[in-house]
Amino acid sequence: MTSASRAPHLFRRAGHAAAWLCAGILMTLGAACSSRTDDARTLTFWTIGREGEAVAKLIPDFEKEHPGLHVKVQQLPLTAAHQKLLTAIAGSSTPDLSQLGNTWIPELAALDALEPLQSRVDASKTIDASDYFANIWTTNRIGGQLYGVPWYVDTRLLFYRRDLLAKAGFDAPPRDWAQWRAMLAALSQPERGAWGILLPTNEFEQLLVLALQQDEPLLRDDNRYGNFRSEGFRRALTFYVDTFRQRQAPAITNVEAGNPWTEFGRGVYAFYLSGPWNIGEFRKRLPASQQDDWDTAPLPGPHGPGASNAGGSSLVIFRTSPHKDEAWQLIEFLSRPQVQQRLYDLLGDMPPRRSSWEGEALRNDPKARAFREQLERVKPTPPIPEWERIVTEMQLVAAQAAHGDLSIDEAAAEIDRRADRILEKRRWLMEHGRVAP
Repeated sequence: MTSASRAPHLFRRAGHAAAWLCAGILMTLGAACSSRTDDARTLTFWTIGREGEAVAKLIPDFEKEHPGLHVKVQQLPLTAAHQKLLTAIAGSSTPDLSQLGNTWIPELAALDALEPLQSRVDASKTIDASDYFANIWTTNRIGGQLYGVPWYVDTRLLFYRRDLLAKAGFDAPPRDWAQWRAMLAALSQPERGAWGILLPTNEFEQLLVLALQQDEPLLRDDNRYGNFRSEGFRRALTFYVDTFRQRQAPAITNVEAGNPWTEFGRGVYAFYLSGPWNIGEFRKRLPASQQDDWDTAPLPGPHGPGASNAGGSSLVIFRTSPHKDEAWQLIEFLSRPQVQQRLYDLLGDMPPRRSSWEGEALRNDPKARAFREQLERVKPTPPIPEWERIVTEMQLVAAQAAHGDLSIDEAAAEIDRRADRILEKRRWLMEHGRVAP
């Protein structure tokens, strides 16, 4: 074949190669454009624990209302969620929005990771701040800025054996500490394996709610120092420790306690201080013959009905999100009373809006009524990033006092010492104008 005869063949091969090259470039560009388009219409939502499973059942209705918008739900395990969030912030790889425990909000706000939301709330026709339990809403305000919208609530109150109280001569749950102490004394027979209450010594919530019922704050001087030597905290610590000293609660951890539902059903404990998820657990784990034997009651306080903790999870938007408007639309959707009622039906997560409690499942549930009452009397913990470390140290020292290793005054002084050490960096930053009070 001459060079002349080969030329058309070579041109054809070159043409084919060029065509394939162009096609490849177009496919790559198309994929890139498609990817950018997909990214532009995909909202990344991080959830923590079992809420991810429930959200997956709620999202389809949201996507129907917003054609072309896709929500990618990623479920983080509770044990790894905190570190995952911090890693994402450090690597600028945060999602568009996330579920966030309200005690974590101060830390992420201090890292400047969260988008302020007050202007969006002000313009919203869906979210009405006055409809939310006041101190649940307060947990989302840090330094005068609103960073989250409450999604569901968590607080502690009393689960109690109504039949055991009646047998001991009490026709109603306690309304103050004096009544509570009398009931605990009457119901405790440790030699027969019967205790007034279970207070696991490795859980801080029980002592925390007793402390929140006091007039004095847990920290002082704009959260610069611990306030655990205050009269109020020592009163709370004394009631807590005396429950062990008077043998009305066993000085054991939750691991040593075994299965609390079974033990509660057997009458080993007459009172159990816990949260709303246990309504479902007791209904599932106790036989039908015992369902009328137990009930829930708001916490008694020193001189009448008492406060409890303002816990729960909120919805936040990250500053780096390129889809803030879409993220806000999802927050508004999940904040609708009827959607919050569905979340309760799916998981038992109690809603933060009063109007959401008008749904049939909550309105007609006698076991839930005490929570509705308690939510009007909850208090937030100090809104600082260091709080979870402080409350952990508080419980470690309180456990020593419960075992008789420290006096009340010694324990209070030790908790203050540990809190002040944890807050040392905060004081330095505040003194140098680098952190707001």
